[in-house]
Amino acid sequence: MLPTHKIVWLMKSIRATHNVPSTQKDEDFRPMNHAICVITTIVLFWVSPCALALQDQDMAVIDTFITRQAHRERGEEYKDARKVAIGDLNHDGISDAAVLYTIEGQGGTNNHIQYLAVFVRSNGALVAVGHAKVGGKSYRSVELTSVDDDMIHLKTLRYLRNDAACCPSKKGETHYVLRGRILQEQKDPHVKGRHNP
Repeated sequence: MLPTHKIVWLMKSIRATHNVPSTQKDEDFRPMNHAICVITTIVLFWVSPCALALQDQDMAVIDTFITRQAHRERGEEYKDARKVAIGDLNHDGISDAAVLYTIEGQGGTNNHIQYLAVFVRSNGALVAVGHAKVGGKSYRSVELTSVDDDMIHLKTLRYLRNDAACCPSKKGETHYVLRGRILQEQKDPHVKGRHNP
């Protein structure tokens, strides 16, 4: 069901559409309120299974991609560290997915590597188009924050000279854009130049 603030907004929109003064009492709209609630509920029940199925399909594509990569590296995904952000990444106006994930224990070691993968929507389904190493032990730690303006935004922690291997401490940020099938890092999204094409 819609949150209360959305129903109130709908009611105000209906009043405005039908030129009903906002001073008119809510009791006058009880039949209309009931009708809107019933219609909204029906629509949500009809749409929700489709949306859930689509999410399950999307997660299956992402899981398969990461599982195959972990197998190739002879490691496994640390699933609790996976983060997904949704937004348009290929300028087509359709929401895509950026996924930050960690593969650890490669070849029996205590190493871990953070990767960023992009999945674009093609014919309604997600398709993996590119991935890049973005963090890991003795490199930097990365946190996916958002996707907007066709750009993936991440917070970083880099290692200072005296930091232990577990604990980078220098805060920063970085950004990635999708160019064809390649993820390119842009340390400052507002500066174009040698490192920021």
